[in-house]
Amino acid sequence: MALHTLIGANGTIANALIPVLQANQQTIRLVSRNPKSVAGAQTAAASALHRDELIQAVAGSDVVYLLIGIDYNADVWQRDWPLIMQNTIAACQAANAKLIFFDDVYMYGRVNGPITEETPYRPSSRKGKVRAEVATMLQQAMKAGKVRASIARAVDFYGPGVSDKSAPGIYVFSNLKKGNRAQWPINANVPRSFNYTPDAAQALYLLATREEAVGQVWHLPTPQPALTGREFVQLSARAMNTPNKLFVLPKWVLKVIGWLNPFMKEAYEMNYQDEFAFQFDSSKFERAFNYTPTSYEEGIKATAAWFQHR
Repeated sequence: MALHTLIGANGTIANALIPVLQANQQTIRLVSRNPKSVAGAQTAAASALHRDELIQAVAGSDVVYLLIGIDYNADVWQRDWPLIMQNTIAACQAANAKLIFFDDVYMYGRVNGPITEETPYRPSSRKGKVRAEVATMLQQAMKAGKVRASIARAVDFYGPGVSDKSAPGIYVFSNLKKGNRAQWPINANVPRSFNYTPDAAQALYLLATREEAVGQVWHLPTPQPALTGREFVQLSARAMNTPNKLFVLPKWVLKVIGWLNPFMKEAYEMNYQDEFAFQFDSSKFERAFNYTPTSYEEGIKATAAWFQHR
């Protein structure tokens, strides 16, 4: 058994990864400022903004997963993310641990066509520029042999147990559960990729335990073809046995909501992901690890069942 340490241990992806590690009988350490207690797992309180704390929390680890989420604010990201990455690299160097960085796709910006691992970084948002900076920082450290790492990228996600941190959870499943119309932001007629959290967790474990994954960027399993918003809602309504009714939120409405809601204000610069086609390609991962992503039909059915019985 190896020691797998999760930095950002209270988040959505950590919640999906912990059962995978338990099923594979791995030793688990949960690190955050206030780590939750999980049966059989170690805990260590530390801030990723404080290098000495993080080095101490990571000591003895074989694998470190950087799963942290910070306030969804571009100013905070510019201030904190570079320091978090520097400290995490230093902690992994001190422990001689492999690093798996759970990354987003903001650094790519708006892309015409499928997004692959070869897509250049052309961020079209402030937060995207920060993610390009920290990803480049890690890639340079990998290339220089300073740290053994893999970058795992995912788009927005959905799945059982995922409600407040998921656009489909908020816009679709929660509304249908209440008997309301599903919502979709800006454009429900273009394809929009999503990751299913159980697939993301299984993929992270594969990257952590397969030596050929080291030193590369990997897009986590994403089914093809991407569904349009209308198709996603139609499948969700069928799975929840509710009327297939949809309200598309105009862009100007999201702008107005942002005047009152700080999160929606920060999310506004990312609206290109919903306004235009946003297609994520994970064929590299699927070929390398002989992995078939969970279909949208199956994933939506499982997610709908969780919402109905929660």
